[in-house]
Amino acid sequence: MAIDEFVITLEESEDSLRLTAKGHVNAINSTALQYELEEAIGKGQSNIVLNMTQVDFLSSSGIRVILKTYKSMDKAGGQFRIERPSEVVKNVLGMTALEGMLLR
Repeated sequence: MAIDEFVITLEESEDSLRLTAKGHVNAINSTALQYELEEAIGKGQSNIVLNMTQVDFLSSSGIRVILKTYKSMDKAGGQFRIERPSEVVKNVLGMTALEGMLLR
């Protein structure tokens, strides 16, 4: 069984960090996403945007990482949001009632 390809790219500007995820965000790949998000928070980033246009699968593990990041950023007074979610991501966030919180 082949491991699903997953790629994360980072783009930093003066006021934010934009991560772009591509592929499956599943139990295996969500750890890479979690690592990048935790690194950004640890470096004091106060505005994180996660572009999910090219995400074609979002598991409960991915949702957990996203929700944990949102809560960490909120607690620290920062902002975290999802930008340009794919239809798959929109559907999953809609089913979990998280779209209002994460798709601002």
